[in-house]
Amino acid sequence: MAEQAATGGDLRRAARVILLDPFDRVLLIHGHEPEDPSITWWFTPGGGLEGDESWEEAAHREVAEETGITRIELGPVLWTRTCSFPFAGRRWDQDERYFLARTRQTATWTGGETELERRSTLGLRWWTCEELLAAHETVYPNRLAELLRTLLDEGPPSTPVLLETERA
Repeated sequence: MAEQAATGGDLRRAARVILLDPFDRVLLIHGHEPEDPSITWWFTPGGGLEGDESWEEAAHREVAEETGITRIELGPVLWTRTCSFPFAGRRWDQDERYFLARTRQTATWTGGETELERRSTLGLRWWTCEELLAAHETVYPNRLAELLRTLLDEGPPSTPVLLETERA
């Protein structure tokens, strides 16, 4: 997650990754509001595009920075969405693309995080679809458990699916 927020009505472009291990578990990051650790949620690795990098380059870079996982096979864009949320005293407005990726590298390392990420993350966890379906915790994007179940049952969509706009 880059530390720049969109301003002036522009959307920050963010590449997000549905990273699956050989057992079809998805890797999520446990985050919280920097000033209030009691407000927590789970989210996928990813973040803002930097400079002139492509969506794919941003996806690879963000996974490496946030998880330490450098060996991924990046697949197609599964979903797109627009979202807006408050975080760290700012409003973040994002245009997001969710890429499918696979890895055999399941050990994680968070040493590449930014200062803001260090202040706002509690760790990483591999989740099965069943665990996500049973979870009572906040997970982004909304309906991730259902989306993951469909992905595992039917495979990637032929064209990216537009998810509902989320505004918190």
